[in-house]
Amino acid sequence: MSQAPLPGVDPQIQAACDAFRRDYRAVQAEIAKAIVGHNEIVDGVLTCLFVGGHCLLEGVPGLGKTALIRSLSEALSLKFNRIQFTPDLMPADVIGTTIISENEQGRREFKFIEGPIFSQIVLADEINRATPKTQSALLEAMQEKQVTAGGVIRKLEEPFFVMATQNPLEQEGTYPLPEAQLDRFFFKLIVQYSDRNELRAILDRTTTGYKANLQPVVDGHKIIQHQNLIRRVVIAPHVQDYAIRCVLATHPQGQFATPMVNQFLRVGASPRAAQAITLGAKVRALLDGRFHVSFQDIKDVAVPAMRHRVILNFEGEAEGITTDMVLEKIVSDTPTNVEADMALAGR
Repeated sequence: MSQAPLPGVDPQIQAACDAFRRDYRAVQAEIAKAIVGHNEIVDGVLTCLFVGGHCLLEGVPGLGKTALIRSLSEALSLKFNRIQFTPDLMPADVIGTTIISENEQGRREFKFIEGPIFSQIVLADEINRATPKTQSALLEAMQEKQVTAGGVIRKLEEPFFVMATQNPLEQEGTYPLPEAQLDRFFFKLIVQYSDRNELRAILDRTTTGYKANLQPVVDGHKIIQHQNLIRRVVIAPHVQDYAIRCVLATHPQGQFATPMVNQFLRVGASPRAAQAITLGAKVRALLDGRFHVSFQDIKDVAVPAMRHRVILNFEGEAEGITTDMVLEKIVSDTPTNVEADMALAGR
């Protein structure tokens, strides 16, 4: 069912917006057959999918992170591979390796055997259990959507979507992801414990023989169409500037830095954070029936887009400060218009 026509929007774009919302809700409904609660996490994951980004889920074992990603793969007509990251996993186990084989004429030749990265949805399960050398095997694939092996560049099929899970870094036997790796994730989502009602529903589904019957409802062609549509959503200069100032406010000793940033942050967010905030906000606008981004859209996605792109200093860690605390303060304190910003600067 389509919404009321958007003011000043071409009917074809209106139809594309309706199709995006319909497909988004369809995937959401399929996932809900298997996953109880975690609505914000599901929305974050789908936002990453429909903008062409990658998603990092963090939480203690047993909260349904892997089940969520498997459910997503079943709701989409895309190739799916799972990689279980362990300390002994090697880069060749991820991207593939070249072997010597014998052809039909009996001649020996080099043959490349594709690794599990050659898929459209890749589950990198417990990514921080592997060594940094193996983690880095994903860098080129995530950024360039290609793999270089044996001096040959091999393109990955689009849409290409990496979903990674990790245990909290204080858990035993984990390797912190390097900053360059973290920066390639569109969102970092924190999976929390289920509440009383959700846990009851989980038990009803998992201890009674219930089996979710998920059906693929969206294919790769439609996802690429939606990704192109999202980039056409309008963002006014003053709204875009608010997103820019939120990112610049994370830079210690910078022009827009807050006292809390100067005190507790060592490294601020990169330009990829501004890109993630803008695209994530465009998804929120479309889901709300608008073809333009609002300040609230920016606020809704700012924290998951930046929480993994800023680094606390020693004082922040010693005081028990979290990056979310700093970012929420930035979002609430950053003025939403240039005039207010200039007034604050003149104080």
